This record gives sequence, structure tokens and C-alpha cells, in this order.
Amino acid sequence: MDAVRLIAAGRHALAQSGAAMEIVGEAWQAQALAEGLGGWLVTGGPPELRSEARGLGEAGSRGCGVFDRAAVRGEGRPPAYPPRAAQLTQVSDVRQALLGLQALLGEVGIALVGVACATDDEGLYWQCIESIDAADESSDRVRAMLRRLAVRERGSASGVA
Repeated sequence: MDAVRLIAAGRHALAQSGAAMEIVGEAWQAQALAEGLGGWLVTGGPPELRSEARGLGEAGSRGCGVFDRAAVRGEGRPPAYPPRAAQLTQVSDVRQALLGLQALLGEVGIALVGVACATDDEGLYWQCIESIDAADESSDRVRAMLRRLAVRERGSASGVA
């Protein structure tokens, strides 16, 4: 499935999430998608994005690890279902995929702030804080790649003129 469609599905699922653990599960899904998109861009994306894409994949992996560590501590668990990212087969529009992922990561951060503020469970609170940091790091990587794409597009446009 195309990255843009997977990201749209993630944004929809996050918007439909009501319970704290559903939101945490969608945050995990978003980080898995960041990891998957980063990995795809390393191998199949524009060469100028590869170093940042590697960083995105690593940041997404660390974001998923937040939930794995919480599960080990008995403070939560990653979703029992496979990540949407496992369905990633293509990225037909790199720029749109990155813009969508950036929006998803922002929405995840906002949703996790809401969960962190509403919970009395200290473990869940810190899990949310760590996940917010991971989403922010992933978003920073996405922003850097979008800047590189803009520079490339300006260079292409000026070369044609």
C-alpha cells in the first residue's frame, strides 16, 4: 500500500481513538510508520534524503521501543496487532508522504499530551512523555527532509529556466 494512504489511515484511526490506550497504540503505529518510511527512503528514495531517512528510521524505531520498554516494566504494552507500516509497498509521492507524516506526528504529540495530562498512572504518564519526545525527534527528521526536497526542487526549477 502507498505511504500516503497508510498515513491517512493512521490519522483517521488516531482521530477515532478515545481511550488512552487506543491513543498510545496509535502513537506506536505512527512511530512504526516513521520507521518504515525512513527505511523505504534509505533504499528507494532520493539520494539527498538518505542520511536523514536513516535518522527517521532510527527515531521511529526508538519511538516503538518506548512501548516495548513500558511493556517490560508492566506499564503498558504495544498493540497486539501488526503495524500498518508492514503494509508499506511504495511511496509514490515522497513530498506528500513526508507532509502527511509530519501532520500525523504532530497530532500524535497533541493526543499524547492529552493522555499524559489526564492520567493518574505515573507509568503511563512517563510512557507518554517519552513517546512525545520520540515523535518530536521523528518530526524534526521529516522537516529536514522536506527542506532538502525544497532545495532540490528550487535547483531543478532554476536549472530549467
